[in-house]
Amino acid sequence: MSAAHRHPHQERHFAASETVRDIVLGMADGLTVPFALAAGLSAANVASRVVVVAGVAEIAAGAIAMGLGGYLAARGEADHYHSERRREFHEVRNLQREEEREIVDIFKGYGLDRAACEPILEHFRKDHEAWVDFMMRFELGLDTPEPGRALRSAFTIGGAYIVGGLVPLVPYMLIDQLKPALLLSVVCTGAALAIFGAAKSRFTGVSGWRSALQTVLIGGLASATAFLLAHWIGGGSP
Repeated sequence: MSAAHRHPHQERHFAASETVRDIVLGMADGLTVPFALAAGLSAANVASRVVVVAGVAEIAAGAIAMGLGGYLAARGEADHYHSERRREFHEVRNLQREEEREIVDIFKGYGLDRAACEPILEHFRKDHEAWVDFMMRFELGLDTPEPGRALRSAFTIGGAYIVGGLVPLVPYMLIDQLKPALLLSVVCTGAALAIFGAAKSRFTGVSGWRSALQTVLIGGLASATAFLLAHWIGGGSP
C-alpha cells in the first residue's frame, strides 16, 4: 500500500495548513510594510505620486523577497525530509534491532509492551517502506513534503503580499492631496488589518476580537513609528 493511501487525510490537512500559513505570512507583511512606508513618506510631505511610485517599488521588491524566502524555506524542508528518509532506510536495513527498540519505545508511551508490538514489528520487517514511513512520522515528526510545494509557497506568499500591499496605496492613487489620502489609507488599512486578523483567528483558534485587535495594533505601531521618525527627521509637519 502506498504512503498516499496510508495517510490521505493527514496529507490534505498538512497541505491546507501550509497554504494558510503562507497567506498569513504574505498578507500580514503586505498590509504592514507598505502602509508604514506610505505613512512615513506622508510625514515627509512628498507628493502622492511619489508615495505611489515608492510604494509600488517596495511591493514589487517585497513580494519577490518574501516569495524567494518561502521558496527557499520549502526547498530546505523538502531536502531535510529526503535526507532523513535516506538515513532511516539505511538504519532499517543495517540496524534493525536498534530500530525495533525505537518502535517499542514509541508504543510504550501508549501503554503497549514488546509482546503487543510484535505483530507490528513482523509487518515492518516485511515492508521497509511502511517502516520508514512510520519512523519519519512518529520518531522524527516529519510529514511528506507535497510535490511542487516550494513554487506554490513562493507564489502564494508573493501574491498575498501584493494584495495586502495595494490596500494602503489605493487612496494615494485616487487622491492627489496628501492628508486626505493618508487619512483614507489609515481607515482602509485599519479595516483590512482587522478583517484579516479576524479571519486568521479561524485557523489559529484565537478569539476573533483578540486576533483582530492584535493585528491592528502591530500594523498601527509600525506605521506610527515610520510616520513619527520621518516627521522628526524632516523637522516639519505633514
